[in-house]
Amino acid sequence: MVRLEGIRKSFNRNTVLQGITLELNESEVISIIGGNGAGKSTLMKILTGIYQPDSGTIEISGERAGNLNPNSAHERGIYLVPQEPLLFPNMTVEQNLTIGFGKNKHEVKEESIKLIRELGWDLDLKRLAATLSIAEQQQLEIIKGLLRKSKVLILDEPTSTLTFSETAALFKVIEQLKNSGVGIFYITHRLDEVFQISTHAVILRDGQVTLKGKIDEFTKDMLIQGLLPVGNEAHYESRFEKRMAERQGEEAVLKVENLVGDGFKNISFEVYKGEVVGLAGLVGAGRTEIAEAIYGINRMKSGKVYLDGKDITNFSINQAMNSGLAYIPEDRFLHGVFSISSVRHNITAQIIKRHGLFTKKKLEEQVANRYIDRLRIKVSSQDDEMKSLSGGNQQKTVIARALSMNPKLIIMDEPTRGIDAAARGDIYSIMTELKNQGISILLISSDLEEIERISDRIYAVYQGTCDVCLSLDEINAANVMKAAFGTYEGSDQADV
Repeated sequence: MVRLEGIRKSFNRNTVLQGITLELNESEVISIIGGNGAGKSTLMKILTGIYQPDSGTIEISGERAGNLNPNSAHERGIYLVPQEPLLFPNMTVEQNLTIGFGKNKHEVKEESIKLIRELGWDLDLKRLAATLSIAEQQQLEIIKGLLRKSKVLILDEPTSTLTFSETAALFKVIEQLKNSGVGIFYITHRLDEVFQISTHAVILRDGQVTLKGKIDEFTKDMLIQGLLPVGNEAHYESRFEKRMAERQGEEAVLKVENLVGDGFKNISFEVYKGEVVGLAGLVGAGRTEIAEAIYGINRMKSGKVYLDGKDITNFSINQAMNSGLAYIPEDRFLHGVFSISSVRHNITAQIIKRHGLFTKKKLEEQVANRYIDRLRIKVSSQDDEMKSLSGGNQQKTVIARALSMNPKLIIMDEPTRGIDAAARGDIYSIMTELKNQGISILLISSDLEEIERISDRIYAVYQGTCDVCLSLDEINAANVMKAAFGTYEGSDQADV
């Protein structure tokens, strides 16, 4: 269906693709795996005509395709579902689905309703796109791709914000598409997904294919080794240390009492020094709303929040930040980065706020260098614009900004969304360092494996309430999932 031959691409002096050759046949699902900046998205943007290659050829259904643009790619049956949703915020869901179609709008609407029903998703066609959560925006983009009945479908991190059940529904659709002859390029950082849905796997590293073949030829460790730099024997799994919090006579770093606000009620929990507490739950359960109320983004209706014994209830963001609270938002694109500013200014933005506008440039450079090195942020210079970085490197920059404030507690909302396996290890290692330094973390994650493996304790948020706490010896995949779906019945279920 598609053959890419010797594809090369550079941006200024940065070589992104170094002669990629790749084929996709009917009924194949090729998972493309690689680190941030490996060239995955660039390669797919070349196939969809968003970028032009510097050299190399593209064949579609056996015919040479020169000077592709997005419109001609659509006409040839190629469609990209992007990682970062590209919607018209002031249009409804229905308008976003029907715009650009040559077909009758009523027909498209009927097909949309049918697809949404088959997927089991809850998308109201009359809602404005601006009111959708990240997960709902992702669902909308996926439906746009499915509506076009593409011959070649490209899915870029499609499950990064989906719940377990939503992901399972998407995988059923992928299986149906595969059986009907559709070819799929599937970009992901979640290695477990690769073995669930793929027929083939391709590893990209530094713009080159380092490994490719049928999925049954590989193990998870083989894929991981293909991702790592030559000579690097490190495993992507971090040396993350879990521990029981020693609470006797110890005051909680964060204490939340009976919080009530939009989307949640009667929320109470505590986080102790050097502890990672997970907030598990389905998308829409109220986890982000709770985090935003604690940090001062939204006001709570009632309840109390204490940080190190100090009442910070309904503090402004600046007051919360100056008290020692840091926040890494779920949506880095909208709320996490200054896209046209430099990497240095993104990392040091809050330091400038704390120390004044006349912070010495040398201090800024030192701080930026420290976190670029610690988090292995891939840049050619501190002065690189944020928008020139891959999504994962942008996320690591947001984390660097939070760390630069030396906080007492960091709220991390989906901190590894869009981050590759090796980079996750870097972030988990940083989290271990933070724990050892006595810094606490409130973790929100839709990744079941992540929240299970990292958290010292887990509170489950279900339909805006928080009645279940899993202690360290009760944390396992089954219990976390039951708690997220509101079916956990107590410690007698811990070994299920």
